[in-house]
Amino acid sequence: MLDRDGFRPNVGIILLNQKNQVFWGKRIRTHSWQFPQGGIDWGETPEQAMIRELHEEVGLQPEHVSVVARTRDWLRYEVPDRYIRRDARGHYKGQKQIWFLLQLTGHDWNLNLRATNHPEFDAWRWNDYWVPLDAVVEFKRGVYEMALTELARYLPRQEPRNRYLRHGHRVREPENTGAPEQVAAGTCELPPDASLEPAADSYLPPNQNPDHAR
Repeated sequence: MLDRDGFRPNVGIILLNQKNQVFWGKRIRTHSWQFPQGGIDWGETPEQAMIRELHEEVGLQPEHVSVVARTRDWLRYEVPDRYIRRDARGHYKGQKQIWFLLQLTGHDWNLNLRATNHPEFDAWRWNDYWVPLDAVVEFKRGVYEMALTELARYLPRQEPRNRYLRHGHRVREPENTGAPEQVAAGTCELPPDASLEPAADSYLPPNQNPDHAR
């Protein structure tokens, strides 16, 4: 299914763990790493396609994640001719994607790369948020930067935990009051036309943050 400009509708998934690290998958039988992504089937909404792809590619169910945010509009990249099947050249141009930022509310062991008979990945790891910009194939780098930059403002805030005093004495831990140590997953789900102003200390992409070492 292509649009009039030759772009296939697609979803991309940025999956966070509780440290705001991102899931990074190695494509099966290759040395290429990427975020989970996949085409939107006829009649599907982007949200429905995201849930389906999440299960097909990494084995997760809706109860294992919470939706933090999504990109407001389509992000496009063109695919070089050498990566396009010969019978598709001339009318297929690339992908247009809606990107979703998800947080894992389950456990690492809920991830299953063999959830279907046609796995996309054969290995995975957690990476720091901006690392994929240096590792993804070049023709996807621009859309990765746009997606990571737009969604970075919605990253759950990480609370610092100073467990030790300067002289090496342990800080007494407070009594358990039931308060969470970080932003609870599932409290920031946004509709497509919603917006949220970033805080003053929101995350910045590497090229705008001189203190960030990539």
